[in-house]
Amino acid sequence: MRWLALAAVLMVGGCATDVGPSPAELKAQWEAQNVFPQSYKTDLMAFLRTYLNDPTHVRSASVSQPALKNIGPGERYIACVRYNARVDGKYAGSKDGAAIYVSGKLDRFLDGPKDVHELCKEAVYAPFPEMETLTR
Repeated sequence: MRWLALAAVLMVGGCATDVGPSPAELKAQWEAQNVFPQSYKTDLMAFLRTYLNDPTHVRSASVSQPALKNIGPGERYIACVRYNARVDGKYAGSKDGAAIYVSGKLDRFLDGPKDVHELCKEAVYAPFPEMETLTR
């Protein structure tokens, strides 16, 4: 009977230990991934070439410099992009997107108006002529 009680105590005690990194370690890992994306335009163009139905003849393309913005449990570098692409042979009007970078590489692209507006409301756009020369 004593052995059974001892085994039960050990099993319950084993469940009470923390497994995994502490909150401080998680925050440090998150922050370590905030590396400025040196090739953010190249990554963005490669993504948009496959994202857009017709990447040719894009008009009025502009992009912001990546800036740290709050998203998720901390900050990430985010570049905002604005462009007018063709859909079914006709220009669909200006569209905005937000590119999120992790460890200096493009991780996610948001195009939902509510998300993009919140992330890009203070963005300063500069011409992005490279995007206007995309091919299929």
